[in-house]
Amino acid sequence: MAPGHLSVREMREEEKALVLEMLKAGVKDMENRVALHALTRPPALLLLAAASSGLRFILASFALALLLPVFLAVAAVKMGLRARWGSLPPPGSLGGPWVAVQSSGDVCGVLALAPHPHAGGGAQVTRLSVSRWHRRRGVGRRLLAFAESRAQAWAGGMGEPQAQLVVPVAVAAWGVAGMLEGCGYQAEGGWGYMGYMLVREFSKDL
Repeated sequence: MAPGHLSVREMREEEKALVLEMLKAGVKDMENRVALHALTRPPALLLLAAASSGLRFILASFALALLLPVFLAVAAVKMGLRARWGSLPPPGSLGGPWVAVQSSGDVCGVLALAPHPHAGGGAQVTRLSVSRWHRRRGVGRRLLAFAESRAQAWAGGMGEPQAQLVVPVAVAAWGVAGMLEGCGYQAEGGWGYMGYMLVREFSKDL
């Protein structure tokens, strides 16, 4: 499917349920990889080992003492990702949420934007998800191009001389990171725990 066969418009009320399912599916596709990455870092392994050792004095089962901290840690990572990226954000000052729509009328992607809290004239992508049936067909790039145009228009309306778009990406989302690098974005910082990054922030001056 060529990007020219796509249009981007604001989400309609009747599309909320479909868009929400798309966001949840996007998080589900990566949450296990993120959890594996997070829990195999040395600090996490030490904490899990310490928790297991402590539980052995409480629980009669060695296997339960070993597995319970891992289960709880994985659940915490998944809940955090779902709360951050698997929910539908309210409309913001940049408009939206936005959806990519095929010429047939099928919704195949979703985008949401918000002002970046630490960059004057900067906007950030708060949601970006493509239906698994429409990936690698230009939908993500089309939404990204639309996000850039919205960020530029918003910065201009605020009287800012320079616009910037920031896109946070989970470390396990290699496909999204590759797409951003191909579009001229650079990884500049991010956030995580104990010195280990879980989410990288890609930015581009527009």
